Amino acid sequence: MRTLAVISFSLTGCVLAERIREHFKSCGWQVKTAVKSVYLPDSLELPLKEWTRQRFADCEAICFVGACGIAVRSIAPFIKSKKTDPAVLTVDECGQYVVALLSGHLGGANELAKETAQILGANAVVTTATDLHGKFAVDVFAKKNDCAIFPMTAAKAFSAALLAGEPVGFYSDFPWEGELPEGMVLAREEAPSKNPAIGAAVTVRKDCKPFAQTVYLVPKIVAVGLGCKKGKDTQAIERGVRKAVQQAGIWPQALGRAASICLKAEEEGIQQWCESADLPYETYTREELLTVPGEFTSSEFVRGITGVDSVCERSAAKAGNAGRLIQRKTAEDGVTCALALPDWRIRFE
Repeated sequence: MRTLAVISFSLTGCVLAERIREHFKSCGWQVKTAVKSVYLPDSLELPLKEWTRQRFADCEAICFVGACGIAVRSIAPFIKSKKTDPAVLTVDECGQYVVALLSGHLGGANELAKETAQILGANAVVTTATDLHGKFAVDVFAKKNDCAIFPMTAAKAFSAALLAGEPVGFYSDFPWEGELPEGMVLAREEAPSKNPAIGAAVTVRKDCKPFAQTVYLVPKIVAVGLGCKKGKDTQAIERGVRKAVQQAGIWPQALGRAASICLKAEEEGIQQWCESADLPYETYTREELLTVPGEFTSSEFVRGITGVDSVCERSAAKAGNAGRLIQRKTAEDGVTCALALPDWRIRFE
């Protein structure tokens, strides 16, 4: 569940804050509200900067109902990266303008500003250049397709070239729906010298380099199947996964979920590694794993313990919706791993 924090500084602001809270709560958000004023009851006791620091850590979005200056001074010490900063909005106390102040694209502040403006009957103020000129925004595209995007220096250069009217390239290892946006040229990996100098590549492969300057858009879709001896710690699991990822030649950002057999549902090392890697962890019964189609690396030792000939490969394939194995079983210090790539496609809106 996404979390929005709304803070106001006057009675008029409180009324607007309540309207914002009601709307986003009805949309499934968890909404935290606060008021900071010596003239109002239940005023926040924390210093405003401390409240803001906490909200940067536990909220996806923050809305200040008050002057932009208050918001800017409050958030300034905590701004780190457009990849991690929450969306920050400001709404003036008369409800005339909603300003997308921080993390307009990756944080979603632009969309939230437009939505908030609609419910208040206000004007949304969006200042990102690609939005103003109606150009393709590569970071928004990455977010909507659940792709990691890096390096950000290349992403900025990509947008700058697009805004300057220069052709930018597009390459993908995956099929897509919709049409290429204006200004983008379909490129070939095998002919990088003929491609535009800068472009975006949708891939999980580290050896994919179709442009002199490449923005990597890495879909978080690869399933990692895990097996291990009982009691293996988080570090051992991490080493095992790292070995499989390196042998497969994929970006670690491509991992999207982890899976194993039900016997490992409470394996603490796996659970802790999945939590640290921010990956959902699924487990399957022996019967479920045995129904997964395909050819797998069989082990009589594993079969004798679990009733399944291959835990990690079958788990990866199952979690990857019967996708193809891109890395068969690797073994490292009592940890086995396999990787599967499901069928997936990009969507241009």
